[in-house]
Amino acid sequence: MVYSGTTFTGSASGQVATGTFTRDTLKEREVLIKITHSGLCGTDLHGLHADLALGHEGIGIIAELGPGTSKFRVGDRIGWGYIHSTCGECKSCLVGREQYCPNKEAFMAANKDQGSLGEIAIFKEDWLFKIPDNLSSEHAAPLMCGGATVFTPLLEHCKPTDRVGIVGIGGLGHLAIQFAARMGCEVIVFSGTEAKRQEALNMGAHEFYAVKGVSDFSKLGVKKPIDRLIVTTASLPDWEQYFKILAVNATIIPMTVSFGKMEFPFMNLLANGYEVIGSILASRQVQQEMLNFCGRNKVFPIIEKFPLTKEGVVEAVDKLNSGNMRYRGVLTNEI
Repeated sequence: MVYSGTTFTGSASGQVATGTFTRDTLKEREVLIKITHSGLCGTDLHGLHADLALGHEGIGIIAELGPGTSKFRVGDRIGWGYIHSTCGECKSCLVGREQYCPNKEAFMAANKDQGSLGEIAIFKEDWLFKIPDNLSSEHAAPLMCGGATVFTPLLEHCKPTDRVGIVGIGGLGHLAIQFAARMGCEVIVFSGTEAKRQEALNMGAHEFYAVKGVSDFSKLGVKKPIDRLIVTTASLPDWEQYFKILAVNATIIPMTVSFGKMEFPFMNLLANGYEVIGSILASRQVQQEMLNFCGRNKVFPIIEKFPLTKEGVVEAVDKLNSGNMRYRGVLTNEI
């Protein structure tokens, strides 16, 4: 049996194009997914100038099972993210840090003819995740990459007694605020202006500081030093200023996707015992725990919805590119 469906792709001109995804058969432990929802984030923009199927935050319904499938049944609601498969044999996989597998297959590097912006997908069951009943598909979609990215360092490096500073309220930042607050942390938000103060407080922030134009952060009035600092802004901040409000032995977790140099004042790191932690995505266990946590604790992305059509994809991409998405775009076949 031939499996075929429409996909939305990048192109040499940088315009959204229409393609076709086709497979002749379902291989061992592969499943056919009817896509219902897709998140859209900045990573997808990197594929706009390539002949590449877009989308890596997918939600759908399993329509058919390949031979040897044991994890799911037809009709299950599942999601997938950036990673498609890992080797299961390297050191990273064996110690449960499989998101760092050097042999992983992932969005933009493998399976380039299929993405979550389309009608169907076919993946092995290994990196597919059951969506809990108390989490809607439209809210689950942005969690498949952005949620996993933010949840992992919070889970690994933050305690409920910590004062957690979050720099920026955007696609990642608004999730970080909710995660940290539901984990019991004291959440301190730093934003450019006052415009998002009430929104941050409604999401669980305990303190809010507008920093644009402030030349000396020691005069912001921060009540106590920050134990963990999570940076989610589009560009890297002035580290010297944030060092003025960090606790000794604080942890800094930069999550900004920037291809420039990340330079820290070296002596400050030494003198204060700061740690700088790199983190990306999540292991399979943590990914599923994150989804369960969101459903149980009502951590829901703030989303804008678009139809999963070429016109809808173009509109969503343009809005994301302009920086006006608030805060995550979701394309849906159910509008």
